[in-house]
Amino acid sequence: MATYIVLSSFTDQGIRTVKDTTKRADAVRELARKMGIETKSLYWTVGKYDVVATFEAPDDAAMTALSLALSSSGNVRTQTMRAFSKDEMGGILSKLG
Repeated sequence: MATYIVLSSFTDQGIRTVKDTTKRADAVRELARKMGIETKSLYWTVGKYDVVATFEAPDDAAMTALSLALSSSGNVRTQTMRAFSKDEMGGILSKLG
């Protein structure tokens, strides 16, 4: 499974309904589970991003589908990044020759 970090910012709609944010987080966890994606962590943050989450997904297509589903709800805009563990990075670096 690949690891992904998702940075989310509330939209105008999302901040107007911010009192529902923890309920929406539960819905995200459930949607991810149904898509074969495990939610590893989910934090509300102060600064440029309002929510930071980590997921483990089987592939880029599954994670892209989840990111699109999250954004299409209208409550957040997301930026998704593929993350590599030390071991994965070691394998990548070994290909440099």
